[in-house]
Amino acid sequence: MAMLDDFFVRAILAGIGLALTTGPLGCFVIWRRMAYFGDTMAHSALLGVALSLFFSLNLMVSVFVVASMVSLILIVLQKRQGLSADALLGILSHATLAIGLVMVAFMTWVRFDLIAFLFGDILAVTPTDVAIVWIGGLFVVGVIAWLWRPLLAGTVNVELAEAEGMQPERARLIFMLLMALVIAIAMKIVGILLITSLLIIPAAAARRFASTPEIMAVLASLIGAVAVVMGLFGSLTYDTPSGPSIVVAALLLFLISLLPRPGSKARDISTRA
Repeated sequence: MAMLDDFFVRAILAGIGLALTTGPLGCFVIWRRMAYFGDTMAHSALLGVALSLFFSLNLMVSVFVVASMVSLILIVLQKRQGLSADALLGILSHATLAIGLVMVAFMTWVRFDLIAFLFGDILAVTPTDVAIVWIGGLFVVGVIAWLWRPLLAGTVNVELAEAEGMQPERARLIFMLLMALVIAIAMKIVGILLITSLLIIPAAAARRFASTPEIMAVLASLIGAVAVVMGLFGSLTYDTPSGPSIVVAALLLFLISLLPRPGSKARDISTRA
């Protein structure tokens, strides 16, 4: 139990803080069918890492800026209607990932742990990292609460939300920027390749048990927090990578949520305001 001191406690605190943040965001990712968008932004994080190393910039700021720019580029390209959304996402996702890898390959003078960036290293978080996760998380959750009605209305019916003066496009843009911020925060914890999993899997598991969007958001956060604790203790017990262990724990909780429950039916709350 001495292992629970210091780095392990920090890992739990950072993971729970991230899970509480990704819960509400993940619900909107599920409702809006934006899983591929989350992957695209996560992949763009590697380009942010490469630019950070090349220009000696702050890592988190660089990743946030690149992910935000990818979001804005996607919005501009979608308005031209030349390609479908999934095609644009595929192009941006693979292009940013490939450019980032090529840039890193050219920087032979830089020591670069690709595995740590791809899969995270939650056991190496510092007290400063924990503070950033919780402060950033509280900010993100606060903005989501402020935008809850226009985001939800825009998810159900964009035209109706516009008619009611809720400015769903503005809410969508802010939501994308919040996603970029969370990806910048989460990269060190669960890594580029696993961020989307932590967004999607707890929300998908919560969907089976929720009767309202608000309850689903809360349950998604709680399920994510439980997955973090389970994954970290599993990693400690079986000496497995911590980031992937958290995702595996989330998957187990999702599979449990699929078990039939007597006298109940799965609810689809994606169209409920």
